[in-house]
Amino acid sequence: MQFGRTYEEFEVGATYKHWPGKTVTEYDDHLFCLLTMNHHPLHMDTNYAEKTTDFGRNVVVGNYVYSLLLGMSVPDISGKAIANLEIESLRHVAPTFHGDTIYGQTTVLGKWPSKSKNDRGIVHVETKGYKQDGTLVCVFRRKVMVPTETYIKERGGEQPGRPELKQQEK
Repeated sequence: MQFGRTYEEFEVGATYKHWPGKTVTEYDDHLFCLLTMNHHPLHMDTNYAEKTTDFGRNVVVGNYVYSLLLGMSVPDISGKAIANLEIESLRHVAPTFHGDTIYGQTTVLGKWPSKSKNDRGIVHVETKGYKQDGTLVCVFRRKVMVPTETYIKERGGEQPGRPELKQQEK
């Protein structure tokens, strides 16, 4: 299974559709809110959301949707990354609700070699997240530093540091 890409493997204009999607549960949303200390009643209080908001129900916290999409993109985009350098923009376009399933896709906008080290490059990507009905909910752009094939070879191949299974004596 491929986990990320080297600099050479990225093509400008390529789009990677991340699979599988993730159905967001109330538990997911509340746990994320609790972990990040975001106690806004729009996310945590059903009575408040039903009676006082335009949506009439709880909205999933946007940073969870962003984090979910970022995680979905790792096997295709940043699994081999040296560093995430910049989140250039982040837009929450439409609300996500408990029970919605989120899907993502990432398009390569550009790439260029590192100015300081010749064994890595920078990849500029845009990730879009959408719900089961195709509604766009989140868009973000980021720059990722990724290794070249040379970098991977010099540091032990595709799975550096993975131990080998010891032979059992009979």
